[in-house]
Amino acid sequence: MRATLLHQAGDVRVEDVPEPKVQQPTDAVVRIVIGCICGSDLWPYKAQPLTDQPRQMGHEFIGVVEETGSQVTSVKAGDLVVAPFTYSDGTCEFCREGLHTSCVHGGQWGVNGVDGGQGQATRVPHADGTLVVLPVGENSELLPDLLTLSDVLCTGYHAARTAGVAAGDRVTVIGDGAVGLSAVIAAKLLGAEQIILMGRHTARTDLGRDFGATDVVAARGEEGIAAVRDLTGGHGTARVLECVGLKEALVQSAGVVRDGGVISRVGAPQYAEVPLGFPEFLRNVTLTGGVAPARAYIEDLMPHILSGAIHPGRVFDRTVPLEDVAEGYRLMNDREALKVAVRP
Repeated sequence: MRATLLHQAGDVRVEDVPEPKVQQPTDAVVRIVIGCICGSDLWPYKAQPLTDQPRQMGHEFIGVVEETGSQVTSVKAGDLVVAPFTYSDGTCEFCREGLHTSCVHGGQWGVNGVDGGQGQATRVPHADGTLVVLPVGENSELLPDLLTLSDVLCTGYHAARTAGVAAGDRVTVIGDGAVGLSAVIAAKLLGAEQIILMGRHTARTDLGRDFGATDVVAARGEEGIAAVRDLTGGHGTARVLECVGLKEALVQSAGVVRDGGVISRVGAPQYAEVPLGFPEFLRNVTLTGGVAPARAYIEDLMPHILSGAIHPGRVFDRTVPLEDVAEGYRLMNDREALKVAVRP
């Protein structure tokens, strides 16, 4: 089959790899219908050293089950399914607590003999604990919306949930990427009264307004902090959702959070030390968040998509065929695209 492999920074290729097969009785083989490129894929795309063992890329996909192992009971051949960005058994103590990303038998796509999500098919370990059946057909116009359940919508929701967003809250979202825009959707779903989106790309912040942002602040640094405080009576917001992962974004979060407030960071950290210290301690600021256990949220969020209440798939502003996936990486890396869908 054909799959996306990263050889080194900037060198993404679609090449032939072995066809996936059931290896364990808990496995399933899924033919991928739609996948995508994640913002987190850009970090290795920018920095991966040359390797003679390129890894398969991609961790978000919807597909059709083609084969299952003898112990798989929750999905069957022909089912259309969505996979979260990590696989998990669904039964260990962490999965039972809703922390599927800490599953003792779980793992990541594209490593340790497991295929990635940017290819024609993939082997899914622990299919019962990982895959969720979708009540639509593979040609449904809802597929881009449902694909966000793999990662970005659940990650934005995790930011809002761990920050404790509730009805009537004031919220600041840092970042106008796909996760930040998903966090706007999540904050609105949880009843936030004011949602301030901090971002500089007009097309993206306009989409953020459509998703529920009440205010947009394009400025950064002290100017941006002042603008948020002007919008909130001088105090900042009680909930801040940091969806970038850069040190500057976390510093910005500390500047706009209200005393006694919560910063939830879900942007993959690209810094070694947390730039918060004694000033935030004196202000009783809480830092929370982390990697989103997407599998825990899929059933909660799916009904909002099926009902038409939300359309998170609008974050996909480009679609490329699998053979042109390198162009998709370039488009996202050069900020010519917000998020790129990939069709095998």
